[in-house]
Amino acid sequence: MSAQFAQSPGWLDWYRNPSRPRFALPPGTVDAHCHVFGPGGEFPFAPERKYTPGDAGKRQLFALRDHLGVSRNVIVQATCHGADNSAMVDAVQASAGRARGIATVRPDVTDAELRRLDEAGVRGVRFNFLKRLVSAAPRDELVTIAKKIAPLGWHVVLYFESADLADLATFFGTLPTPLVVDHLGRPDVTKPVGGSEFGRFLQFVHDNDVWVKVSCPERLSVTGPPALDGEQHAYRDAVPFGRAVVEQFGDRVLWGTDWPHPNLTGHMPDDGLLVDYLPQVAVTPEQQHKLLVTNPMRLYWPGEDA
Repeated sequence: MSAQFAQSPGWLDWYRNPSRPRFALPPGTVDAHCHVFGPGGEFPFAPERKYTPGDAGKRQLFALRDHLGVSRNVIVQATCHGADNSAMVDAVQASAGRARGIATVRPDVTDAELRRLDEAGVRGVRFNFLKRLVSAAPRDELVTIAKKIAPLGWHVVLYFESADLADLATFFGTLPTPLVVDHLGRPDVTKPVGGSEFGRFLQFVHDNDVWVKVSCPERLSVTGPPALDGEQHAYRDAVPFGRAVVEQFGDRVLWGTDWPHPNLTGHMPDDGLLVDYLPQVAVTPEQQHKLLVTNPMRLYWPGEDA
């Protein structure tokens, strides 16, 4: 990497030697949330970025896909690339039909550009409300974007903190597209799963056309991954939250690795262990197949066989 793109201080690189999962993913599994970073020499990072990652390109992503036993990917535009979707689109187009994309666009995006992205395999846009990642999320501009993408049948991916949902839920409900929520809406897992805060999230999902990614326990957990003694019950404090969503909204849940795990500071997860986490939240084979195959295929590859 050039000096121009020196990593942010303290940046944690992705886990280089992930374990082989004990849990065998069903054929056709979709990793519905992952990213590519650069390589910076080919796809420069955005000047306005809040962080500078290490390179993590399509070659490494596809190698992880094959190692874990995943069949397809949904590649979400990373904030470090801003609204330049070149790296994401390049990865989607290199997948031979085995990837879809989620873009970041600005309100002045043209219909021609949206059609180009659609033809390349993009199926939605992401609205980020985390203040540490974006400077602002002006609602009128987001409504403009949502109205432009609605005729394409795209959806909006939402990333927010659970404590902010009370202020955002009404706005989200006005958007003219299906909604996909990242990482369980980032609940505070130190609070009860039956408490008012997570209850508000479940009610929001119930009342709207919302899909939920049962992903990123490593971002939510306080107990963390297991010790190096063979203990397999990783991120156990996040389990009740994921299980509640899978049980209540089994036809609208998705899963993703979040590789290469941007902006983690505590530890870098073993992606094989993240696969082994899945049977804790999707307990039955039927739940697992819906979460990993049926639902993401219906949303991203409608009409195609897994």
